[in-house]
Amino acid sequence: MADGKLNVVLCWHMHQPWYRDGLDGDYRLPWVYLHGLKDYSDMAAHLEMQPRMRCVVNFSSVLLEQVDDYAQSVTQFLETGAPMHDRLLNLLAGIEPIPVDVSQRAELIGECQRCHAPTMIHKHPPFQRLFKMIGATDESGVGNQRFRCSLVYLSDQYFLDLLTWYHLAWLGQSLQHIPSVQRLMEQGKEFTAQDRHELLQVMRDCLAGLLPRYRQLAERGQVELSMTPYMHPIVPLLNDFQNMRCALPDAPAPHAADYPEGVERSRWHLQRGIEVFEHYFGRKPQGVWLSEGGVSEDAVRLLDEYGIRWTASGEGVWRNSCRLSAYDGEDEHSKRSLFMPYQLADSEVRVFFRDDGLSDLIGFKYSDWHARDAVGDFVQHLENIAVFLNSHAQQRVVSIILDGENAWEYYPNNGAYFLEALYAALVSSDQINVTTFAQVSQTLPSRPLPALCAGSWVYGSFSTWIGSPDKNRGWDYLVEAKHEFDRVMAAGSLTPAQQELASRQLGVCEGSDWFWWFGDYNPSDSVRDFERLYRRQLRKLYALLGVPAPDYLDKPVSQGGGGAENAGTMRRNT
Repeated sequence: MADGKLNVVLCWHMHQPWYRDGLDGDYRLPWVYLHGLKDYSDMAAHLEMQPRMRCVVNFSSVLLEQVDDYAQSVTQFLETGAPMHDRLLNLLAGIEPIPVDVSQRAELIGECQRCHAPTMIHKHPPFQRLFKMIGATDESGVGNQRFRCSLVYLSDQYFLDLLTWYHLAWLGQSLQHIPSVQRLMEQGKEFTAQDRHELLQVMRDCLAGLLPRYRQLAERGQVELSMTPYMHPIVPLLNDFQNMRCALPDAPAPHAADYPEGVERSRWHLQRGIEVFEHYFGRKPQGVWLSEGGVSEDAVRLLDEYGIRWTASGEGVWRNSCRLSAYDGEDEHSKRSLFMPYQLADSEVRVFFRDDGLSDLIGFKYSDWHARDAVGDFVQHLENIAVFLNSHAQQRVVSIILDGENAWEYYPNNGAYFLEALYAALVSSDQINVTTFAQVSQTLPSRPLPALCAGSWVYGSFSTWIGSPDKNRGWDYLVEAKHEFDRVMAAGSLTPAQQELASRQLGVCEGSDWFWWFGDYNPSDSVRDFERLYRRQLRKLYALLGVPAPDYLDKPVSQGGGGAENAGTMRRNT
């Protein structure tokens, strides 16, 4: 038994990139509203059901704006019949007709397979039957076009049922208990326009209520809300490409020496992010999870400029920084000194570092375990740490930070069994104190950090975003676009309103997610989706600047072809 409770912070990071075609076009990918229906709604529900639980929920500002836009768009359709900004939703609503073209029908079938089949298709026999009847099974693979029959013979009702089931399968467990949803699931087939209208009403109510629910959780002190800079850029790389060198001294770099005026762009993303956060949550964030936990000394200094109290990164950055700071003794090898906040000289920002092993257990391992066994194992790990730290436990904090949306489709019932049991076990443990980063920033002593080795939560480096041919090519395209942006701005040929639009579109292009997907280790269909959208976003920027887009934007940046774990949406560190 430890002498005092061990502080534990569980931080869920919620993020989706900008999926719209330009600033006001249609959404090219549906992941914002689908994760809203399944994951953001369930994660709020689990916290509402366990009011003694404390945690941090981090939102990227670009996600907040898109959730709000979807809620408004679906509301407008329900009230006026106006088309929505998303093709799948318009097909579900019957606004857009089912395609006649066979290749487009095949593409639609593939889109409705985009989920983890064992937990989201197989558990719904009527949904699975729709695929089996045409031979579109798991064995044939998503996107397979060797169907058992010609798709031209399929009725519109087949596709309307497929679309309905796809959206029913993406509803979180908390939504599947709604009577109208249960009725639709029991009906199972031949969904009418009225049935689909009722489903859209459930979806609208969920999306419109998401941000107010999290705001209420924060206002009653149960959750600390934090943010990520506006369009989710890798701030250290915008600031200086040399920030890649501490962890990647020999990796190839982009041809460009740096990103022009990158520090000012980082400030723009921070300032805009804070404004968006305050708009939705009515308060300034105390903490900032820099995109992908990407930290550097210059990035931390920027947080000081905005009065931010804490940030966080990964265990790899901690290890590299300890070596750079001549901290490499027994406390580091045993990880004892991982469990405390750090502080750079002349900085007020506390820097926390995640326990990679514990975080990855939730992200990758426990989905295959019985919930009771998984929670018992996890809590035992924490209580072992408490005993190990003994009298120092009260002055230490274990940081568990991970994706709050992508893991759950691999768990039974969207992680409901696991999360309910986890929260109950954490709040009842007599050796664990669940808390927040803002709270422990006030109460725990920090350790001086002479040097911070720039890197991210993934492998302690920026290798996921820079340092390989495809990723570097993406950066060079962005740098060239930034040069054109600066030239047009200096010429004064745009009105203030046009300048603002161009600046926002540049922000879209500066997001980290494009570079995440470039590379042959990622699934080819996901790489195709993201690299096409990246090139479209760059073309939109050139159009707003009144400059012809370069010809190289007609060619793919990256092809992909790998079989990354969990479809490439998450990275394992251990």
